[in-house]
Amino acid sequence: MNEKLSRRDLFQQSAALGVLAVVGASGCSKAQSPGPACSDTSGLAAPDLGVRTALAYAEVSTEPGKSCSLCQQFLPGEPNACGTCKVVRGPINPAGSCKAFAAKST
Repeated sequence: MNEKLSRRDLFQQSAALGVLAVVGASGCSKAQSPGPACSDTSGLAAPDLGVRTALAYAEVSTEPGKSCSLCQQFLPGEPNACGTCKVVRGPINPAGSCKAFAAKST
């Protein structure tokens, strides 16, 4: 049982392990995104960016039941696209949230 691992075997096994790690990691990163990316604020004026920041707009809500799509201020866009808001300027992710959340009345 005194088997020695040659340098060639070591490199081959290391390469195989590296490939496995990359393939495994790429498979895990295919999680479904929480809607469209609505973070392009390049067309907004400084005051609008200030409001967006002051109201702590986030692309993804951290509070269950408080997403932009459930807010009365949210104006939906096309399916799978950003919407807009009556309070926060710029593109708004339906899965996002901010401090101005007001639940839609039913």
